[in-house]
Amino acid sequence: MTSSKCPEGGVLVEDLSTALLRTLFSYLFLLVILRLMGKRELGKMSVFDVVISIMLAEMAVLAIEDVNKPAFLYYIPMLLIALLEIVMAYISLKNKKIRDVVDGSADIIIENGEIREHALRRNRLNMDDLMVHLRQKNVKNIADVEFALLEPTGQMSVFLKQPKEPVTREDLQIPRSNPVGTVTYKGLPIPLILDGKVRSEALRKIGQNELWLKREIRKYGIKDIREVSFCSIDDRGIMYLDKKDKSPLQ
Repeated sequence: MTSSKCPEGGVLVEDLSTALLRTLFSYLFLLVILRLMGKRELGKMSVFDVVISIMLAEMAVLAIEDVNKPAFLYYIPMLLIALLEIVMAYISLKNKKIRDVVDGSADIIIENGEIREHALRRNRLNMDDLMVHLRQKNVKNIADVEFALLEPTGQMSVFLKQPKEPVTREDLQIPRSNPVGTVTYKGLPIPLILDGKVRSEALRKIGQNELWLKREIRKYGIKDIREVSFCSIDDRGIMYLDKKDKSPLQ
C-alpha cells in the first residue's frame, strides 16, 4: 500500500515562507537605502524624489509578490537607483544648473504686488489655487502681498508688504474706510472678478450688482471687465485690482 503526498500544500508553504522572508528582507533593504539617500520631509520632496520613491516601492512589491524569480533581479535595480540618487544629489549640491533641472527652482507668482499670470499658467495654477495658498499662510488679502514664490515642493512662500508685517492687533482694528461704496460683508476678502469673469454670487453676497462693479473699475481707467485679471474687496470696503499683465491698482 503506497502513501499519497500533497505536493500542492508543500509548494504553498514554500511560497509563503519565501514571501515572508522576502518581505522582511525588502523592509530592511529599503530602510538601509532610504537612510543612505538621506532624510527629507514628505512635504519637502521634489517631483524627482517622489518618482524615485514610487519606483523603489514598486520594485519592493514585485520582489515580494513574484516568488518565481530570483530576488536579486529586483534588489540590484533598487540598489542602482539608490546609488544614482546619491550621485545626483552630490552633483546637484555642486552645480546649481543641474539642481534646477533635477529638483526645479522657485517660481515667482507675485512680484512687487503684481500677479504674474504667465507664472500661474506655467505652473497650471488658477486664481482659486493662488487664494488657497495665501489662506494657508494666513494671508487674508492679496493686496498685502509683496512677493509670493512657488517652491519646487509645491508649497508657497509669502512675503507681506512692510506695513503689513508683522500683523498686529492694531492692524486688525483700522478704522473702517469705504471708498468704493457700502459693503455689508465682514470676513475674508471676496474675489469679485477672476480671469476677466464676474462672480455674480460674490456681488450678491456684498449686496451689489455688476453695474456697480463696472462703475468702480472705471475709476481705475478700466473700461472692460475682461481686462481685469483679479479683483477683490475686503470687509473694510477696500478694493484690490490687478489688470492682466499690468501693475495692480489699489
